[in-house]
Amino acid sequence: MTQRRCAGRVGAIDLSGIRKLFDAGGPDAINLGIGQPDFDTPGHIKEAGIQAIRDGKTGYTPNAGIPELREAISEKLRHENGLSCQTENILVTAGGSEALHLVMQALVEPSDRVLIPDPGFVSYAALAAIAGGRPEGMPPDETMHIDIDHAQERMDGARLLVLNSPSNPTGMVESEASIRALVEYADDAGVTVVSDEVYEHFTYGRKHYSAALYGDDVITINAASKTYAMTGWRIGYLAAPEEYVNGCLKVHQYCQACATSIAQYAAVAAYTGDQSVVAEMKQEYLERRNLLYAGLRELGFDFPEPEGAFYMFVPMGRDLIAQTIEGGIIIVPGDAFGENAPDHARLSYATSKENLNRALERLNKIKGE
Repeated sequence: MTQRRCAGRVGAIDLSGIRKLFDAGGPDAINLGIGQPDFDTPGHIKEAGIQAIRDGKTGYTPNAGIPELREAISEKLRHENGLSCQTENILVTAGGSEALHLVMQALVEPSDRVLIPDPGFVSYAALAAIAGGRPEGMPPDETMHIDIDHAQERMDGARLLVLNSPSNPTGMVESEASIRALVEYADDAGVTVVSDEVYEHFTYGRKHYSAALYGDDVITINAASKTYAMTGWRIGYLAAPEEYVNGCLKVHQYCQACATSIAQYAAVAAYTGDQSVVAEMKQEYLERRNLLYAGLRELGFDFPEPEGAFYMFVPMGRDLIAQTIEGGIIIVPGDAFGENAPDHARLSYATSKENLNRALERLNKIKGE
């Protein structure tokens, strides 16, 4: 009899605690679980994709991405992030997730230590493990920011340090001093920094700082997905020293070949077109954050005010988390993001104010039962 089995590295990881939620809940469920903008992709970006189809730009593209998009990303990094990054240092990927996968596959040797935030985005640990590495969680301080001293203590002998600011799931934004301290220490320790900056445009009263400003051994990962409400278009990129780009390109060629041609032309319009649409989304997220944070505080939840992204990481207790999900409010339990905050839950406010108000009313009833 045939024995069907997968490789041990696959059996050692779980299905994403977030992706499960795409099919969760009944018709009356309020979904605060999915980290996806509820805005439509701006019109001029959609039109660029449609025009690409009409123009027959539907074949393979250069593996690293079309020149126009790599130039647009290079200019974006120079103008918005203060980074001098040539096109040969940029690789266009199928979303930020593929960029993370490529980095892990190209840089991590078996048993290499990969330091990741804990709580942190669900993909970090899984991708490190699939690459044969050993993910090690870095607990936050009492404000849910990176504990700098703890991170530096763990850094010697590690291969990678993953940073994520603004953070998913905590919504915290790291200060310039913290990012500089981590990058400079990593440089001295021979640790490559992987900086996931996909939420960079959504900060509230704080400024975003790119890690690559403070060191040469840094890989910047970003995407059009959150900034331009383009999650389904699957366009991301990594910007890195040429040696890393070349290594990642080898993996990319065999697993993906190239990002979707149509989406790449749409992304050119995103990066070079009207940026006021991003400011409008940011203002709406800010208003939603204020609404949800004030409502949760009134219900007795005590936690730091989120400074970026569109998440709140709320200490609720495991029983209340379960009751909340059973009561029709879809949230993500903290243990999906690591081992350090199982009594927390991530709530996304990438949904309407009406839904947020309904969720608060329902949560109030659940707490009172």
